[in-house]
Amino acid sequence: MKIRMLYITIVLLAFICATPFFALQEKATIPLTGINYFDLTPSAKKEVECLADNIYFESAYEPEDGKIAVGLVTMNRVKHGFDDSVCGVVKQKIRSTCQFSWWCEEKPKQASLAKDKYLNDRQKKVYLSAQDIALYVYMNYENLNDNTHGALYYHADYVNPRWKLEKTVTIGRHIFYKP
Repeated sequence: MKIRMLYITIVLLAFICATPFFALQEKATIPLTGINYFDLTPSAKKEVECLADNIYFESAYEPEDGKIAVGLVTMNRVKHGFDDSVCGVVKQKIRSTCQFSWWCEEKPKQASLAKDKYLNDRQKKVYLSAQDIALYVYMNYENLNDNTHGALYYHADYVNPRWKLEKTVTIGRHIFYKP
């Protein structure tokens, strides 16, 4: 009888301890990496922050795969020599044109520099989600399946820049391209 009670207790404890982990795994579509933003070096934190800013200001209310796609295009641009850093790619201007339009707009630019001052509680929650996605993309870039199919450019579906580029995919409200 004591052995049976001990066995039941062990099984119940195992179930109780495992439930939060399985619940998290079911809710999260981004795999848990075990890497925390606060564990990064200062330079890696800055890169992730620039990537999070770009994801937030370009695709804050897009589906998760759209946010990942924006992160991947940013990383693809680093890999293809647009600049040697994520922050450089995000802030890059060619002639007087920002490559990511939000960077040229004063209010979003200020918000990226002082998030606590400019973002309300709802926006801060969305930003933290963008930061989680940025960390995921930054840390796993080389191993991710690129849902943009190598895109280096994208635009919202309500504009028509008449690019002579190969369309790769549409995700959410963005259309992605590569040369």
